[in-house]
Amino acid sequence: MLSKDARNLVQIAVPTVAVGALVVAVSGVVAGGKGALGAAVGTVLALLFMGIGLYVLQWTAKTLPQLFQAMGLMLYVAQLLLLLVFAALFKDTSLFNPRAFAIGLIVATVVWMAAQARAHMKAKIFYVDPDSGASHRPEKTGSAS
Repeated sequence: MLSKDARNLVQIAVPTVAVGALVVAVSGVVAGGKGALGAAVGTVLALLFMGIGLYVLQWTAKTLPQLFQAMGLMLYVAQLLLLLVFAALFKDTSLFNPRAFAIGLIVATVVWMAAQARAHMKAKIFYVDPDSGASHRPEKTGSAS
């Protein structure tokens, strides 16, 4: 992983973990231990899905740049559908509070996406390669007089 990618991941994951911890604390106060467990499972699941998606997107950008935009759109739709499937699967569980699970999942996903958009806007990404102009200058030929 490049240092730029690691910085990007930190800028995205840290706010998500912080807000996830806040949701776990609030769910623990409101719904007890099962609420805290549900919110923690939802937050971890969102972090896992979104982290894997970011890795796949970065891999696509490096290996198949022509598919980057299409892969990004497809990946976000697939992630949201998978998260909805997990929320539907665990809606009647007795292991943890399903409402806290859904809230943790949704809040972590929204914070991840907002932090990812902010990190992308703050990144200094060149749209022109500054070194390419220096290497392609034609040498002066002919007489100087």
